[in-house]
Amino acid sequence: MKNLIFPIAVESGDDDHAYGVVVPDLPGCFAAGDTLEEAFANAKLAVESHLDTLLDEGLPVPQPLKLSEHQRNPDYAGFMWGFVTTRNIPALKKAVRINISLPEVLVQDIDIYAQTRGLSRSAFLALAAEREMAL
Repeated sequence: MKNLIFPIAVESGDDDHAYGVVVPDLPGCFAAGDTLEEAFANAKLAVESHLDTLLDEGLPVPQPLKLSEHQRNPDYAGFMWGFVTTRNIPALKKAVRINISLPEVLVQDIDIYAQTRGLSRSAFLALAAEREMAL
């Protein structure tokens, strides 16, 4: 699954102010963090949440512009720039039915494990596959 990469504009923080993050390609998508690392991590979560909401509402997902196009925008003068890489939420939203064979006892164990965590069998198997492939 191909990840998505979004440029972000970062407003510097200091001892009294958090780092602010704007995702220019996703109007209304913002994040912040007390450290630069926290700001980047929160930006990734904000982008994924924003994409999820757009898809749930049937709205189009904008394609990211080139960084150089954003850097020319005077609204972002003095900002630092970076990128966040996110899971491809649009691809994750499209479910595909598959047919697999597993030992019955393993299926029972999977179902018990998933149920105790509030997951469906499919959700558990998807999460396990993502973890195994380190996506």
